[in-house]
Amino acid sequence: MIVLGGSYTVKVPGAATGGAFSLVEGLSPAKSGVPSHIHHNEQETFYILEGAMEVQCAGRTFTASKGATVVLPKGVPHSYQNIGNVPAKHLVLLQPAGFEAFFEEAATLPANQPPDLAKLAAIGRKYGLELLPPG
Repeated sequence: MIVLGGSYTVKVPGAATGGAFSLVEGLSPAKSGVPSHIHHNEQETFYILEGAMEVQCAGRTFTASKGATVVLPKGVPHSYQNIGNVPAKHLVLLQPAGFEAFFEEAATLPANQPPDLAKLAAIGRKYGLELLPPG
C-alpha cells in the first residue's frame, strides 16, 4: 500500500493478536517523510532495518539508523523523514492494533499526484490520527 510516497505492508494484523498489536513494514523513499502528527489511540515503536530516519518527537530531533529502536508514545506530536539517499526500511509495532486499517484506507487515495492532505486528515481522524499544521 502506498501512502505519502511510502510503501506499507501489514505483516501481522490486529485480528491475529486479539487486537493487542499489529506489525507493519514500511519503506520510505530517499528524502521522504510524514508531517507532524499525533496518534491518540496507539503507541508506535519503530525498528530501523535499513537506512536512517530523522525523528522529531516531543520537541527533540534525533537520527535513528539501522538497528535503532524508537518509541513514539501515544498522544505525543512526532514526525519522521528519511534523510538518506537510499530507501529506509523499518518495522512499526502499533499497540494496540487498529491503525493498520488507516494504511489500507489511505492507500485508496491517488498515489501519482501531490497528496490531498484534507482527505488524508479526514481518513486519519477515523483512526485517531491528528495531522498538525506545518511549523
